Amino acid sequence: MKTIALIGYSGHAYVAFEIFFSQGLIVSAYTDTEEKQKNPYVLKWLGDENNQNVFEELRSYNYFVSIGDNLLRQKVSKKLISELGQPENALHKTAIISRSMNAGTGNMFAAGVIINPFVKIGNGVICNTGCIIEHECEIGDYAHIAPGAVLCGNVSVGEGSFIGAGSVVKQGIKIGKNVDR
Repeated sequence: MKTIALIGYSGHAYVAFEIFFSQGLIVSAYTDTEEKQKNPYVLKWLGDENNQNVFEELRSYNYFVSIGDNLLRQKVSKKLISELGQPENALHKTAIISRSMNAGTGNMFAAGVIINPFVKIGNGVICNTGCIIEHECEIGDYAHIAPGAVLCGNVSVGEGSFIGAGSVVKQGIKIGKNVDR
């Protein structure tokens, strides 16, 4: 079984590391634009993910794009997908996910997340710590639902949008593309 490489290594990557650890998976390396002096998990630095040689080394890993910024995560993800195929999903063992959820790849489901029936989630979405996504919501690619946010039923969140920590979005609301709330 391949180990996991994190693409980007800062705060968001630390959360992703813990999620994979909760699943019993091994994260052993990271890429970033520079080698990090702060390396709390003692991961191997593979180099800058923009370097073609790093792509070749990444082929021996599964990968997860652990970049918090929605637009940057999208840009990096699309480049890596074209070179390496689909990224892993990060699913914390305490997340409660309806069996009827439909989700893409490269998504993060942090500790305490609750996803209820018939939710559709795109690719590269962050469902951060303790957020609740109620029935029949649709979350666009590379959106971020921050810690403690609650989306009531039938909410639509557009691609690249950010729903802030502790927000409550009432039922049936439609939020457009690249919106910060």
